[in-house]
Amino acid sequence: MTIVPERLLLNGRLNKCGVISPRFDVGVKEIEGWTAKLLPSRQVSSSAIVHCLKLQIQFGYIVLTTSAGIMDHEEARRKNVGGKVLGFFY
Repeated sequence: MTIVPERLLLNGRLNKCGVISPRFDVGVKEIEGWTAKLLPSRQVSSSAIVHCLKLQIQFGYIVLTTSAGIMDHEEARRKNVGGKVLGFFY
């Protein structure tokens, strides 16, 4: 996924997307909980999970607006910033 100002370039299919309103405040420690609520279940075998982690396969994204700009949940965790949930897609 590449975020370009005012555009989002996707590789592959878009199955579902949604907007979250009102914009909930989310701390860094709460991001995983929102991921579990909004993104599809990761109900696969443990060997498949290991394979996905090695290839860094994503199961979807939560889009946040933070003090450091608009970013997905993975980047927010890496930068250790929280923000407001804008929406999700997978």
